[in-house]
Amino acid sequence: MAQIDKSLAAVILAAGQGVRMRSTLPKVLHPVAGQPMIGHVLDTVRWLSPARTIAILAPGADAVAAAVPEATPIIQTEPKGTGDAVLRAKDALAGFDGEVLIIFGDTPLASHETMKAMVDACRDDEVSVVVLGFDPLSPDGYGRLVLADDGTLAAIVEHRDATPEQLEIGLCNSGMMVVDAKVLFDLLGQVTSDNAKGEFYLTDIIALAKAQNLVCDVVMGDEDEVMGVNSRADLANAETIAQDRLREQAMIGGATLIDPATVTLSFDTVLGSDVLIEPNVIFGPGVTVGDNVTIKGFSHMEGATIGDGASVGPFARLRPGTEIGKTARVGNFVETKNAKIADGAKASHLSYLGDATIGEGANIGAGTITCNYDGFSKSITEIGAGAFIGSNTALVAPVRVGAGAVIGAGSVITNDVQDDALALTRVPKKEIESWAGKRRENMAKSKKET
Repeated sequence: MAQIDKSLAAVILAAGQGVRMRSTLPKVLHPVAGQPMIGHVLDTVRWLSPARTIAILAPGADAVAAAVPEATPIIQTEPKGTGDAVLRAKDALAGFDGEVLIIFGDTPLASHETMKAMVDACRDDEVSVVVLGFDPLSPDGYGRLVLADDGTLAAIVEHRDATPEQLEIGLCNSGMMVVDAKVLFDLLGQVTSDNAKGEFYLTDIIALAKAQNLVCDVVMGDEDEVMGVNSRADLANAETIAQDRLREQAMIGGATLIDPATVTLSFDTVLGSDVLIEPNVIFGPGVTVGDNVTIKGFSHMEGATIGDGASVGPFARLRPGTEIGKTARVGNFVETKNAKIADGAKASHLSYLGDATIGEGANIGAGTITCNYDGFSKSITEIGAGAFIGSNTALVAPVRVGAGAVIGAGSVITNDVQDDALALTRVPKKEIESWAGKRRENMAKSKKET
């Protein structure tokens, strides 16, 4: 863990109502790449190791507070704007005289490198406020950054309050900034709600700072990383950008993605070297893949660990708690859940392995099912090393199949099987001669009569 930066505090603004999301889920909890947006923001803040982290929340936002456990939660009782939101942190930052990073909970793509550049710029002895600016393809809807003749920041003008001349400015405001704590709350105390929305704008502190001859500066970021998510369309765009980043990182790290655009990764996906990923594969959260692994097409994984040299899919589903050993194979249309499949074991097709341990080198035949749930509780199936489970077998847990044992195809096993034993539960074959032919004759005769 990085050393705590005692001169840095972070304020995460997460009290927005998110009306345009049309969702009962708080906006900042909508996921991007398998993690809530505010989780991405917290990761960025955590990388900077601030001495204090504060989250400004709306009333009743217990779920949001739970998503940022290391942050001090402060409630903004009424939505009066970003200036009022930051002002709510005044008591929590009493006595703090370092820099305060102000970031939004709905900006999941902000990079820690850019945030650090802002902090470093604000630590210049002459600078009191640093704003993150960007130059978008289309500036419509964004506040404009008005520069002074010397290149410093003179003012931020909200889009709806801008004059026609100001709307011609291409340099736009991201909303994120770093402010010297020694002046932050004095400036916020002077902000008024005399604007088109009747809100207290955080951005108004720039003009107030300039009136006191304080220096305000701009650090540039790219349009992607400053993107705020306010709608489902924005959420989809953020997901696209995040996936492109993750795929690029995966390929730089030594994985081969045959058709990258069809592979979905999560924020915490770990891929070893020389991993081959075929098209249409989905990695949910919590997946770690070893070296020289092949993930075949249309497979879905979540909460799983896959050992070196293993093969998964096609059309495999690995659910949470799955551990695949080295060189093991989980083949097409195999589903696993809380299953530990040891080195060299094989379940090549059409099986369900839930709450099970599979020993080294065991072979699971097609159609095998571990019957782990009786309607009330889950039970464990143990299959020993080198065991052979015949096709279309049902193993009714709790049950143990010994090492080297063989289960005949079509069996229903309800009791333990000893090591090296053969177990089968087939009903004796019964054959009635000529039955099928006579039945066809009778059916044909019946149709003629009708």
